[in-house]
Amino acid sequence: MVNVLFVCLGNICRSPMAEAVFRHLVEKENLTDKIHVDSAGTASWHEGKPPYEGTRKKLTELNITYGGMTARQLKEEDFTTFDYIIPMDDQNVKDIESSFATDSKDGVVIRKLMNFVPNPQEMNVPDPYYTGDFDYTYELVEEASTRLLKYIINKHNLKG
Repeated sequence: MVNVLFVCLGNICRSPMAEAVFRHLVEKENLTDKIHVDSAGTASWHEGKPPYEGTRKKLTELNITYGGMTARQLKEEDFTTFDYIIPMDDQNVKDIESSFATDSKDGVVIRKLMNFVPNPQEMNVPDPYYTGDFDYTYELVEEASTRLLKYIINKHNLKG
C-alpha cells in the first residue's frame, strides 16, 4: 500500500481538496486497494471541522465526494505511516521541517504538490481561504494530482 498525505496550514481548504481530488483519481484508476489518501494541517486551529464551505461547494459542483473528512493536525506518526507527504506551499514545507525531528522524516518523500508539474504556472498552491478563488485552486490541484498519481503509478509499478 502506498500512503499519500496532503498538507496545508489549517486542513480545511487546499489539503482536503487535494485529498478528495486525488482519491477520486485513484478510484477512477481502480487503485483504492493500492493507494491510501489522507490530509492534515500544520496548525491545529480547525481540528475536527469539515472542509471549508468554498472547498465543499467546488467539490460538490464536480461530483467529487468529501464525506467524513475532518481537519486534523500533522503528527510525528505521519512520518512513519505515509510514503509521501505533499505540502501545498513553501511555508508548509518550512513548518514541517522546523516542527519535526529530521530522523523521523527518513525515507518519506516530502515534495510540494506543484513540484510534480513541469513548468508550473505557480510554485505554490494559493490558499483560497485568503484569495477566495476556489476554481483556480482546484485547477492547480487537479493538474498536479493527476501528475502525482502518474508518478506514483510508474514509480511503484501499480496497475488498476
